[in-house]
Amino acid sequence: MSLVALPQAERHSSSLYGLRESKTMRFNRSYPFFAVALSLLLLGASVNTGWSQSRRQPPTSNEKKNKRPGETKPGEGQEPLPKDIEPTKPQDIEKVSISTQIVNVDAVVYHKKSGQIVAGLKKPNFAIFDNGVKVDITNFSTPEAPITVAMVVEYSKWSELFGLYGNHGYEPGTYEVIRPTAMFLSQFIKPPDDYVSVIAFDIRPTPLTDFTNDPSRLQQVISLLLRNQPAFRETNLFDALKFVLVGGRGDSVVLEDSKSEKSDYSGLASVQGRRRAVILVASGIDTFSKINYGDARKVLQNAGVPVYIIGTANMFKKLYGDQLPATDSLMGMPGRMSWLQADNTLQTFAKETGGAYFPVTFEGELPKVLSSINALLRSQYSLAFNPGDVRDGKQHKLQVKVDVDGDGTYDDKEYVVQARQFYNSPKPTPNAEKNGGDKNHAP
Repeated sequence: MSLVALPQAERHSSSLYGLRESKTMRFNRSYPFFAVALSLLLLGASVNTGWSQSRRQPPTSNEKKNKRPGETKPGEGQEPLPKDIEPTKPQDIEKVSISTQIVNVDAVVYHKKSGQIVAGLKKPNFAIFDNGVKVDITNFSTPEAPITVAMVVEYSKWSELFGLYGNHGYEPGTYEVIRPTAMFLSQFIKPPDDYVSVIAFDIRPTPLTDFTNDPSRLQQVISLLLRNQPAFRETNLFDALKFVLVGGRGDSVVLEDSKSEKSDYSGLASVQGRRRAVILVASGIDTFSKINYGDARKVLQNAGVPVYIIGTANMFKKLYGDQLPATDSLMGMPGRMSWLQADNTLQTFAKETGGAYFPVTFEGELPKVLSSINALLRSQYSLAFNPGDVRDGKQHKLQVKVDVDGDGTYDDKEYVVQARQFYNSPKPTPNAEKNGGDKNHAP
């Protein structure tokens, strides 16, 4: 089965992007084979599906930093980024985060019964409560700003395996994560104002393209995913989300001719003045990230960026979930407890960031799911408030209420406000009183 909705990208040589050309995966429909193979897998045996492909090996020279689209020179074929999403230096990000003291809250309002999104609301229609105390809304904007999206795709041997056994071998297992990625990139990114970056992750996150809205570049991303196979089994979800939101040092962008193996990135949380979101295509399984679940929750809570999640591997769980052991097998196959935790993780991430979680089982569900995500993205009201000089180092609970008809009564029973639920206040710093007023001590 081929991807009908996928645009055909121009063929490139096998050395393009420093990645090996993988052979087209062929599968037969021999159900006894899959039954035997799955039985061995559930018993902890190793099923070798040709997972020895290495990752790309870019040049090791550090003579030149990786160039982002906004830094491309005229005439090199890349449209420059707008000023509000140009990369910033890490020290600049730290200065902004200290000086602004602004908490951003993106909110979507829809009718509880019909699900109809409410548009045309004004600043007086909203109220924000910080730990139960109403605060003044300092910034407000209606859903008119373009979207800036980071699409994070689980591209690992595990996700390939889950997809393969979920479709009984009728098509490559990676299609389960490639299909929603391709549909969103080709149908919902509208030049010239929308921008999207794509990050694939297994043992570590790898940026495939930096922020762009060039249709040819997006086709290259789809072709790159189709022509290759995952390199590692591990799926370090928490590390990938931290890299996307906070930034850091990682692999250079695959679709850029960089002479450096590693590059520095600023996270999506540093992008200001635009409607931001993360679209995550993943199973929710995390093998051994450097940060744990609690740290990942804090990163998402502080970023103020909604996360919309397309849950994968649902057909695999429906077909074989009852046959899995309670705990993980010796070979690492996730057990029933791990799958329950994965589902809870995705639901929590979506709920606490003001996003939404869509577990997808059948291919036919994708058009409706992607349309819903697009509608929610383009209907976000951007609110913000100043918490003042609050540095207690504690988690603060946020609640957004709406008065749709303007009668002075909040319409909690009839309407739902989808918004982030927490933010973490900075920790207190030493002051002059603690130092006894000694001028030899820093304030």
